[in-house]
Amino acid sequence: MAEYQTLSYDVLVIGAGGAGLRAAVEAAASGVKVGVVCKSLLGKAHTVMAEGGIAAALANVDDRDNWRVHFADTMRGGQYVNNWRMAELHAREAPQRVRELEAWGALFDRTGDGRILQRNFGGHRYPRLAHVGDRTGLEMIRTLQDHGIHSGMQVHMECTVLELLLDGGRVAGAFGYDREKGHFLLWKAKAVVLATGGIGRAFKITSNSWEYTGDGHALAYRAGADLLDMEFVQFHPTGMVWPPSVCGILVTEGVRGEGGVLRNSLGKRFMFDDIPDAYKNQTADTEEEGWRYTQGDKNARRPPELLTRDHVARCINREVKAGRGSPHGGVFLDIAWIKERLPNAAAHIQRKLPSMYHQFKQLADVDITKEAMEVGPTTHYMMGGVRVDGDTQMSSVAGLYAAGEVAAGLHGANRLGGNSLSDLLVFGQRAGWHAAEFAKANSQGSIDERIPDQAAKDSLAVFERGEGGENPYLIQQNLQEKMQSLVGIVRLEAEMRQALGEIEGLKARASRAGVAGHRQYNNGWHTAMDLHNMMIVSEAITRAAILRQESRGAQFREDYPKPDPEWGRHNIVVRKGPDGMIVERKPVAPLPEELKQVIEEMK
Repeated sequence: MAEYQTLSYDVLVIGAGGAGLRAAVEAAASGVKVGVVCKSLLGKAHTVMAEGGIAAALANVDDRDNWRVHFADTMRGGQYVNNWRMAELHAREAPQRVRELEAWGALFDRTGDGRILQRNFGGHRYPRLAHVGDRTGLEMIRTLQDHGIHSGMQVHMECTVLELLLDGGRVAGAFGYDREKGHFLLWKAKAVVLATGGIGRAFKITSNSWEYTGDGHALAYRAGADLLDMEFVQFHPTGMVWPPSVCGILVTEGVRGEGGVLRNSLGKRFMFDDIPDAYKNQTADTEEEGWRYTQGDKNARRPPELLTRDHVARCINREVKAGRGSPHGGVFLDIAWIKERLPNAAAHIQRKLPSMYHQFKQLADVDITKEAMEVGPTTHYMMGGVRVDGDTQMSSVAGLYAAGEVAAGLHGANRLGGNSLSDLLVFGQRAGWHAAEFAKANSQGSIDERIPDQAAKDSLAVFERGEGGENPYLIQQNLQEKMQSLVGIVRLEAEMRQALGEIEGLKARASRAGVAGHRQYNNGWHTAMDLHNMMIVSEAITRAAILRQESRGAQFREDYPKPDPEWGRHNIVVRKGPDGMIVERKPVAPLPEELKQVIEEMK
């Protein structure tokens, strides 16, 4: 029998990014005992890397904005396979959540008359992103952490959850280990909130931090919850491409929102060459009109650089494949050119984009006030995740909730920039409240001790194999390379079926992984544990992408290059079956008439 410490909570939150902290704050405010488990140190969650802003229809910069426009923009961006209820709640409640964050101490940039300033972002009709320079995520985490730490929640830092524990059909807790000391921990809980983020580390080139190995997706899957929209992996159009050591690090969309333009090696603004029909009436005809839009001209339309991320990423990919890319395999993103339009442009850029200025200066020896950046697509965000109820965020497993990137539905086939941070606030709050109510209404479930004992035994098997086992780092690297090359930004059925074969081989190798040394902060052990989750999400992404025989949003099938109206009426659900992974269609819930009317009015 494994030795482990047992802790008891009403609500256990797994993840301490924006969604996890907001859920923990709300649950604690409801009067229940709350525990938070985070893989990294508190305050180091990947949310700190979010730069551009929080999308909310505050209408501080353009009074034409409102929740109806935001809802329509989100549905259009997601190509109408979104969970409409989540999109409605998000658009309605985001302004309240942003003002709440401000009341808790967030120091947003300001308009001349002292209101929260908002900036332009891709896919949003009006300037909608409340921001703190280009360090918005950091300010969000700082504020939520400062507010939440006084709520009485108990935080377990640097811990990894290995399994969710069930009592029949409902959640009863979680089992994992302390990464620093190697000790096992069992958390009893009446309700569990997953807030573990994304899956980007399953790909070679990603903006995501090391924690993003699909833990929450895989935990929910193994517990019997449905996953949804797993084929929709967003490739952000602008990540760093040089030097190799920083390849994939995010370059915020805020650069383009402030007037940055994309050029190929010929100096051409290629985004004007390909404007989707659905966005033609909202997109500038000329460079002059696009510039006026970024400077707040309400009569101008947005430049094509601010089209949705899926489209911009594919246009960049096209230029590179055609031989018109930058020297290191990307294209040029130029904000320095605004010196032709603005006095003191260098100071303006440094004030508006301080992180970008320092990032390129320190990491690439590029002064963005004087020269263009080299950028290219990078795996950035997972639209797919745990299928949840739109109002409560409960999964198909009773007492198991999910919020933020680990949950699916809000974004449909493609997420608009800035919607992720308001997603964290809106649905973190909802998940925390409903989890607390569930905990109040239910007693603690019983736990079969054989489950944590087996989980502990399985996790320690890698030490028994020792250095004679497979190298977990090499397995991880091989998986990332295969996913990048075979299930990346452009997909073909033959390549994805090849990827499934590769994943099966890598699963077998992962089952033979071995590590040397002891359990105290052993990165080899940690990597070996992550592999099981990465295999599940990689297989789910690939199988769902094969089934969806069309191109829609972030899914681009070269063998099915156009959207299929029939597929536009379906989502894809992935669940664990007795003989392996089940992948099947599920009809998209029809829009209520009043919301159909909103979308028609906003076209």
